[in-house]
Amino acid sequence: MRRRVLTRRSLIVCGALLSLAVAGARTQPPASKYRIETASSQPESVAQRFSNTQLALLEKLNRADLDALDRLPHLVVPESWDAPELSHTVLPGQYPAAASEPKLLIVYLPGQVFGAYEWGVLVRWGPVSSGSADSPTAAGFYHLNWRSPGHTSTVDPDWFMRWYFNFGNREGLAFHEYALPGLPASHGCIRLLERDAQWLFEWGEGWTLDEHGVRILKQGTPVSIVGEYDFNATPPWRSLTWLGRNVDLAALHLRDPEGTILR
Repeated sequence: MRRRVLTRRSLIVCGALLSLAVAGARTQPPASKYRIETASSQPESVAQRFSNTQLALLEKLNRADLDALDRLPHLVVPESWDAPELSHTVLPGQYPAAASEPKLLIVYLPGQVFGAYEWGVLVRWGPVSSGSADSPTAAGFYHLNWRSPGHTSTVDPDWFMRWYFNFGNREGLAFHEYALPGLPASHGCIRLLERDAQWLFEWGEGWTLDEHGVRILKQGTPVSIVGEYDFNATPPWRSLTWLGRNVDLAALHLRDPEGTILR
């Protein structure tokens, strides 16, 4: 199909040029270094030991919200707090294969992390909690569909999900704010920290439907959910070796909305 080539040619060219300009102006930050603490070695709570800014980074590094940090058996802590936040993710800062996409959202299941890209440049990352072993989130290509500031779960009416952005309308899958316990624990949705869920709610673009609300006239922001989480292994982000790597997104065969493999 060539419809996007004809309708978005100028945007694609501008986006590619912008990505190249940013890549030339910004070098990859140095890799951050970490230590892993055991819960028994620190009698004080994390709130007593760290500032609010440091706690926000700890939530990201440990894939757990503030309420769960003290319950973790191990805590990943940076050796220095001076590095920029974008240097603390295993997702690459530049993804040239997505340079023609105004926006692309990636969820990397093995690392329980999302990355938001604009013209192939990483603009935000954060932790997620995807589906549990009983109901794992399926890898695949999706789009953001419709959103709601708050949505009650169809599985349990006691579950209220804030900043809800659907990406699987038939399956009832969405990004939303909910508890992050430090491991995949949802029923298939992608849980986010509240600040990330609110940001995505405002950043993402939903679908456009016809006047009858039936036919999709324009797809929303593309979403690539990639990889597979190993429920039988120790969470990889608790490995100092793993924390220093960069994920090769091109090797995961992400696809654009036309089904073409991005390289």
